[in-house]
Amino acid sequence: MHKIITLVLVMAFCTITAQVGINTSTPDTSSVLDITSTSKGVLLPRVSNLATVTNPATGLVIFDTNKKCISQNVGTPAAPDWVCLSPYVAKFFYMPSVVFDTTTPATGQTKDLYTLYKNQFSNVPANARSASAPATIPFFPNATDLYYYVTGYDTSVFKINSISSSGVLSYDVLSNATSASFINIVFVVK
Repeated sequence: MHKIITLVLVMAFCTITAQVGINTSTPDTSSVLDITSTSKGVLLPRVSNLATVTNPATGLVIFDTNKKCISQNVGTPAAPDWVCLSPYVAKFFYMPSVVFDTTTPATGQTKDLYTLYKNQFSNVPANARSASAPATIPFFPNATDLYYYVTGYDTSVFKINSISSSGVLSYDVLSNATSASFINIVFVVK
């Protein structure tokens, strides 16, 4: 009898590993946690300032309320690198249409690419969108959420001098544009 009591006590203090099931009595054997529902989802922690997550584990997943996406730390706890996992967030997109005045040659010209993008997305007039569409197209809330590139341009019309980390393009106009002149601007999500 003494051996049976000892065995029961040892078993009570041992760690038993198994799957945990919520709304299921038979969790999948390949999972640690199996949540089953046909009408509800899982709500991830909603974080607006990723810097407040101290030492985030590699692989930690949250919902970034600023970028409106599920984000994962692909960096380390000491050097986090948050990336959007949501499939609806493209990794890059082209700058919306913008006008460059090329009527006269000029040096030291600038365009705030981020502000132009944000302004075009933040208040679309009712006659320029479908009837049920909201007036605002989702946009990245901070200029530093993006990288900025000029991937091609008419070198006989423009000279690209630099692009700041906040999206300000510095350029010179060398001559009048032709019907084939262009600047190709790409935004990449960090």
